[in-house]
Amino acid sequence: MKTIQVGAFKARFSEMIDSVRAGQTVVVAYGRNQEKVAALIPYAQLPSTLPRKLGSLSDVASVSFAPDFSITDEQLLGA
Repeated sequence: MKTIQVGAFKARFSEMIDSVRAGQTVVVAYGRNQEKVAALIPYAQLPSTLPRKLGSLSDVASVSFAPDFSITDEQLLGA
C-alpha cells in the first residue's frame, strides 16, 4: 500500500492509476496532519460480495436479493 499527499497524487495521477492497475492500493492523505481521506483500490478487489449495512435501519429492516439477481455497473451508477 502506498500513501501519497493529495498534491502529489494530482501531479502523478497517471502513475498512480498505473500502480492501481498493477494491483497496488493507493491511499490519499490530506493536510498537515496527513489525514487519510481516500483509498484507490483495484476494481477487482471491490468488496461487492460483502453484505451492506442499512445504517440507522440495520436493527429494523433487512434486504435480500434473489440468487439470479444481477445489475451492471452502468445500471448501478445510473449511467
